[in-house]
Amino acid sequence: MKREEIKRDGIGQKLRDFSELVMFQHSVFSLPFIFIAMLVAADGWFGWRLLLLGTLAAVSARNFAMGVNRYLDRDIDRLNPRTKNRPSVDGRVTSTQMIGFILLNASAFVMVAYFINTLAFKLSVPILIVLGAYTLFKRFSALAHLILGVSLGLAPIAGAIAVLGTIPWWSVLLAAGVMFWVAGFDLLYSLQDMAFDKAHNLHSVPSRFGATNTMRIARVFHLLTVLFWWAFVLSAGLGIWAKTAVVFSALMLGYEHYLVNKDFTKIDRAFFTVNGYLGFVFLILIILEVM
Repeated sequence: MKREEIKRDGIGQKLRDFSELVMFQHSVFSLPFIFIAMLVAADGWFGWRLLLLGTLAAVSARNFAMGVNRYLDRDIDRLNPRTKNRPSVDGRVTSTQMIGFILLNASAFVMVAYFINTLAFKLSVPILIVLGAYTLFKRFSALAHLILGVSLGLAPIAGAIAVLGTIPWWSVLLAAGVMFWVAGFDLLYSLQDMAFDKAHNLHSVPSRFGATNTMRIARVFHLLTVLFWWAFVLSAGLGIWAKTAVVFSALMLGYEHYLVNKDFTKIDRAFFTVNGYLGFVFLILIILEVM
């Protein structure tokens, strides 16, 4: 194999390692809702410039948050059989590389915010602080699930800011729905680590309240999700397609709870497939609504 080919393979492998580090495919959870907010704010197409800047902002913010999480969680992930093969633990991505990755994405996010508008730039650093808080919270508070929800819930508010330069009330309602949606499915996902969290004194809801109560809390969170999204639709003055999006979301969330209730081994399917489709279909229906 030629030296150039070896070098390309090495770069390609490193990119794959970083993609695995931040689980890049999980961007499907936050990207649809920043675009939903941008579409509603613009009452239609918001332009190629904001599409590019919005995508860069969402990806760099998420990369920053995941990078911080993986860096600070190395001691925990090393002990957990489910996470011990992550690139941050097995040496494929070094601590120095992770710090560089975190700083690069933080800088990119602030720079992109500068080019969006003044309010976005002013809020860029406070947003990064919130995004980095999740990892610390789970070491002392079961509210960590809600902090994760807040982190992703910032996406629709950021989308509205990008288009309008202000924070309309409907974007707060949409964000509240996203917060409870994410916190709810994170509760279900964390059932996998209930015994580990309890053994290592990590403050997750499952380790503190048990599986049955966790599923009850998750159901309440997802009921609140549907209510806040319905309020968003009414507040924004949207019509039948947006209402259909909320009804579809309610059905998908019900199916998610059915899967987890029936069999804990289906948590991955509930987490990735159901929630991925939910965000994508919600976006498509909002496109139909505003276009």
